Amino acid sequence: MSEERRSPSGLPIEECYGSEAPGVYPFTRGIHPTMYRGRLWTMRQYAGFGTAQETNRRFRDLLEAGQTGLSVAFDLPTQMGYDSDAPVAEGEVGRAGVAIDTVDDLAVLFEGIPLDRVSTSMTINSTAAILLAMYIVVAEEQGVKREQLRGTVQNDVLKEYIARGTYIYPVEASLRLVTDIFRFVVDEGMNFNPISVSGYHMREAGATAVQEVAFTLADALEYLDRAVAAGVDVEQIAPRMSFFFAAHNDLFEEVAKFRAARRMWAALVRDRYGAGDASCRLRFHTQTGGSTLTAQQPLNNVVRVAVQALAAALGGTQSLHTNSFDEALALPSPEAARLALRTQQILAHESGTAQTVDPLGGSHYVEHLTDELERAARDLLDEIAELGGAARAVERGFMQDAIARSAYQYQREVEAGRAVVVGVNRFTEEGEPPRIAEPDYSALAARQVTRVRGAREARDHAAVRAALEALARAARGADPLMASIIAAVRARATVGEISDTLREAWGSFRPPA
Repeated sequence: MSEERRSPSGLPIEECYGSEAPGVYPFTRGIHPTMYRGRLWTMRQYAGFGTAQETNRRFRDLLEAGQTGLSVAFDLPTQMGYDSDAPVAEGEVGRAGVAIDTVDDLAVLFEGIPLDRVSTSMTINSTAAILLAMYIVVAEEQGVKREQLRGTVQNDVLKEYIARGTYIYPVEASLRLVTDIFRFVVDEGMNFNPISVSGYHMREAGATAVQEVAFTLADALEYLDRAVAAGVDVEQIAPRMSFFFAAHNDLFEEVAKFRAARRMWAALVRDRYGAGDASCRLRFHTQTGGSTLTAQQPLNNVVRVAVQALAAALGGTQSLHTNSFDEALALPSPEAARLALRTQQILAHESGTAQTVDPLGGSHYVEHLTDELERAARDLLDEIAELGGAARAVERGFMQDAIARSAYQYQREVEAGRAVVVGVNRFTEEGEPPRIAEPDYSALAARQVTRVRGAREARDHAAVRAALEALARAARGADPLMASIIAAVRARATVGEISDTLREAWGSFRPPA
C-alpha cells in the first residue's frame, strides 16, 4: 500500500487517476505502476570539456550538488576516432567535450569516483566499443567487476548518418560493431545498457516531434533485428535498450510525444517479436533542447529549460539533463550548471509533478495529441519499412532529406515572424549578447598532445603492435570484436590507433550524392 499524499492545502492525492493503469502494457501512462512516487527520475547532467582533469572536477562538483548520475560528453576527435595530436584534430581538442586518447585518460576522468557506486552515461557512437572497453579496463584496475557496472553507452550510429555526421565506417560495418556490443554485454552478464537510441540529435537538427518518434523507433527496430539475426535472444536484449529524446517548448505536444512513443514501442516489439512485457517497456533519457537556447537575452533560457524539463517529467522520463542558460554563448559556467540542476530539484520536490502518475492523462487535448502523433509517426514508419528498413533508408538519404525540409520550413516561419522566439524576433532589446570568457583551449590542447605522446613512449610497443594486429584479423574476418578491442585498450593503444585499424579493414563511409 502506497503512502498517503496530500496537496499543500491538505487535499488527498491518489496514486493515479483514470481507468487506464500505468506500469502495464502498452505503458502509455508510464513503465512503472507508481512512477515518481516510488522513485524520482535520475538527475543526470551532461558534462565534459577540455582534459580529463578539468572534467573530473566538474563531475565532483555536480555529485556534491546532488546529481545522481554522470553523463560524459566527448570532444569531436574522440567521437570520430582521432588522437589529440592528429592534424585533423587541430582546433577541436577538448572543445565539444572531454579529450580521451588512452585508457589512462579515462582513469583520470573517474579518479576518486567509485564505478561500482555511480551510473555513467557515455554519449559516444562510432567509437562506442573503444570507450566501453576503456570503461571496463578502468573498472578492472579499480577492482570493480564488469557485472557491477551501471550505465549506458549511446552506441546509436544510424542517427550519426542522419543528423550529426560523426560517423567513421560504412553502415554495415558500423552495425556490426553495434551488434557486437549487444552480444558482449549479454554474454558477460553486464548490467550496462548497450545502446541509447537517440531522437535527440535528429530533433536538434530540425526534425519535428513526429519525425523524432518515427525515425528513432525505426532505428531501434533495425538494431533489434540485427541483434536477433546475430543470435541474441530478444528477451535478453530488448529490456536493455534505452532511448534518448529531446524536450522542446510546446509543453503539451512534448508530453504527448513521450506517451505516444511508449505506446508505439510496446506494440511494435510485441507484434514483431512476440516479446513479453519486460521487452516492451520504453525507457528513456531526456535532454532539454539545445537548439532552442538563444544568445539574445540568455536569461530567457532559464524559463525555456524549466518548461521543457516539466514536459519531460509530465511525460514520464527515467532520467533528465537540463541545459544551462548560457550554453548558446559558451561552455556552461559552474553557476549556470548548478542552476540547471536546481531546476530539476525544484520540479521534483516543490512543483507537485511527482505526486501522482501521468498527471495530464485523461486531458482531452493531451489524449488527442497522443493519438494523432502516433498516427502520423506510424505513417512515417510504414514509409521506412517500404524502403527496406532504417539502414536502407539512411543509405538513400530518406531521413536526412525529411529533416532538412522540416528545418528549412521552421526557419522560414521564424524569419516571417509566424513562429515567435522571444527576444529574437519579438520582444527584442538593443545591444549585443553578453560575452562569456572561454577556457584557453590552446593550452588545454597542448597539455593533451603532450600527454598522448608521452603515453605512446612509455608503453610496451610490441604488446600494442600484437594487439592491433589481432584486432585487424578479427575485423577482416567474422569473429567478435570486443575482446580484441579490450586487449588493445589494456595494452594502451590509443583511440586513434584502434579506429585506424578498423578504417584500414573496412574503409570509410561516403554520404550519398
